[in-house]
Amino acid sequence: MSARILFVTGTNTDVGKTVATAAVASAALRAGRKVAVLKPGQTGVAPGEPGDAAEVSRLAGELTVRELARYPEPLAPDTAARRSGLPCLSPAEVVTAVADLAAGHDLVLVEGAGGLLVRYDDRGRTLADQARAVLDAGLPAEVLLVASAGLGTLNIVALTAEALAARDLPLAGVLVGSWPADPGLAERCNLADLPRSAGAPLLGVLPERAGAAEGFAGLARASLAPELGGTWDAEHFAHVHRPEPGPRPPKV
Repeated sequence: MSARILFVTGTNTDVGKTVATAAVASAALRAGRKVAVLKPGQTGVAPGEPGDAAEVSRLAGELTVRELARYPEPLAPDTAARRSGLPCLSPAEVVTAVADLAAGHDLVLVEGAGGLLVRYDDRGRTLADQARAVLDAGLPAEVLLVASAGLGTLNIVALTAEALAARDLPLAGVLVGSWPADPGLAERCNLADLPRSAGAPLLGVLPERAGAAEGFAGLARASLAPELGGTWDAEHFAHVHRPEPGPRPPKV
């Protein structure tokens, strides 16, 4: 059986991609699967400092982690590479790393930097190009989109879904990276609207500050749908958080 390969991207920075990656990795590890995490381009971290891949390992447990390029300034990878004088990362390098990891693991998670179309080199190639190159190499890559919960997220989810469809990249689903303790009307309505905007299922909801919670493995499993190795029930969650009915139109 071939490895599952999931490219994890977000609707923006700071939407919870790293914690989401760790949650998916944790659920797979608990199921007895061999997991690898690849961070193609790490920005904003100095040499010797732990990056996102190390954080995934801290949260999820023992797994294989690999980082291909690191740039010290917290910028888009191509800008950070240009300013540091370090070489850019090519899709071919990602294909080689993914193929190597897929040969010895059941699940390979590739965590991007920022959103889907953030540039990695001076030719404008992106995480989408990396995923497309992996697919073109005959490997079964999918994309998992981590989104924010509140107002403004639907447009970015729809744009990302259109960009994926234009490149014939399969979208496995959407995962909310940080669900507030006191969700408002927009968050509650978005439980139904997110999958409509994405044209793909909602595969889980991680609570805010999940990365600082005790018992991360149990929290991850409870926050992810069965498609990602968890027990989260989208219908039940939406029922619990259903919004109040809207105002009725006036009688005429």
